[in-house]
Parts: sequence; C-alpha cells; structure tokens
Amino acid sequence: MSTDYIPIACHFYDELESAAVKRTLSTIIYKEDNEEKTVEDYVVDFKNINKEEFAVLKSGLRIRLDKIVSFNGLKANDYGCGV
Repeated sequence: MSTDYIPIACHFYDELESAAVKRTLSTIIYKEDNEEKTVEDYVVDFKNINKEEFAVLKSGLRIRLDKIVSFNGLKANDYGCGV
C-alpha cells in the first residue's frame, strides 16, 4: 500500500505534543479537499494509521499531520529537523 504521506518536522511535532500534554486549546489550520479549514479544539491523542500520522482532537476529528498548515500561529513549513 503506497501513501503520499510526508512526515512532519520533529520540532513541529514537539509543538503538537506539548499542546496535547498541557491540554491547550489550539487553533489548527489544515488542508482538506484543496481548501484551508480552521478548527479550535484540543489535541488529545496521536494515531498512526496505514503509515500515516494523525492528531486526534477532543471532538473526534482526525487531522493528518502533513495536512496541517499552521498550529497556534506556528507555520509547519518554518520547521525542520536538521537531519
């Protein structure tokens, strides 16, 4: 099974994980069906499904991590692992 999933930068993942641990209400801008959507919710878990990583929100919404454009004002493209 092939996927077009692109792993996100480790430091950006750290920001997501920190918000989940601190139970921070977060603003997430993500792409879905070629349009940007915005949601305010809590990240409560992370799931790996078919080699794709998702943030699970309190509402039950799952957002694929590589579809996140911005998280609490932090732009995903500004991060890199330096690997």
